[in-house]
Amino acid sequence: MKIEMINLIMAFAPPPAQGQQPTAPAWASFVPLILLMVVFYFLLIRPQQKKAKAHEEMLKKLKSGDKVLCSGGIIGTVVTVKDKTVTVRTADAKIEIVKSAVSDIIESGQNEEPPKN
Repeated sequence: MKIEMINLIMAFAPPPAQGQQPTAPAWASFVPLILLMVVFYFLLIRPQQKKAKAHEEMLKKLKSGDKVLCSGGIIGTVVTVKDKTVTVRTADAKIEIVKSAVSDIIESGQNEEPPKN
């Protein structure tokens, strides 16, 4: 009895459409890809560029007397700043590292001149 009901219902269904289905324009298939690229730019690429720019600015402001944290976990005080390297004095030693290894300035140096009144 159920098969007869299904046949009856299918008999009242509209006939299949004749001809081709309308197709979307060719550029419409690229829209999801473009949207995905925009999302990746704003979620991944742009924040990374901002972080790199802030790190570069921090390295430019690096001066003698600053207490720094290196990427290897070493904390020390900057002795000299050169073009590509920084000399850091730790509790036990004086080491020379590349500037890019400095990950953060913990404490600004005391070599600044006090403001004149």
